[in-house]
Amino acid sequence: ITEYGAVNDSMVLQTGVIQNTINEAFRQGGGVVVIPRGTFLSGALFFKPKTHLFVSEGAVLKGSDNISDYPIMPSRMEGQNLDYYPALVNAYRVNGFTISGKGTIDGNGLKYWESFWQRRKENPNCTNLEVSRPRLLFIWNCDNVQIQDVKLHNAGFWTSHYYKCNNVKIINLHIFSPREPVKAPSTDAIDIDACSNLLIRKCYMSVNDDAIALKGGKGP
Repeated sequence: ITEYGAVNDSMVLQTGVIQNTINEAFRQGGGVVVIPRGTFLSGALFFKPKTHLFVSEGAVLKGSDNISDYPIMPSRMEGQNLDYYPALVNAYRVNGFTISGKGTIDGNGLKYWESFWQRRKENPNCTNLEVSRPRLLFIWNCDNVQIQDVKLHNAGFWTSHYYKCNNVKIINLHIFSPREPVKAPSTDAIDIDACSNLLIRKCYMSVNDDAIALKGGKGP
């Protein structure tokens, strides 16, 4: 991504530069988008067919804590099809999609967690969807997916969500969201939603809600 204009600066939003890198890989017939050592701040990113993500050791892809950097669009949450915020890393209909490398995808979720607990004080019966928060990883309608070795940390909402996917391997991930100083609410590690043939192996999960959850429809 640095060859296409990204700079190692955790305070500069670089969604456009990183998305342009993904788009250029797609235009060239596919390729691996590399996050090099350093910290790179971004809003929602959308991978294209035949594009992949590699997060180098020592690299951090850091999510924006401004919800306006995640434009509302058709999505899926809590067993419902609805318009909602995308994740930091999104793949829709990207067969063969992979994420690899020993770096970190960090949701930078503190601001979202604080907003949730403030809302819960105001209304103890508030639902998860009442507070605007992005997921860390959302993979929708993709076959032959492999996510391996990366660290998925500090999600604003669910950490990883797989919907209508077939043949998925989730291997050797380190998935973490903290309890202190602010408990990270509803940061499910792996949500499996209407998927088939999915393998989870050698993963570490420490979150404040479900580690692995099987999702389906909601209501009748």
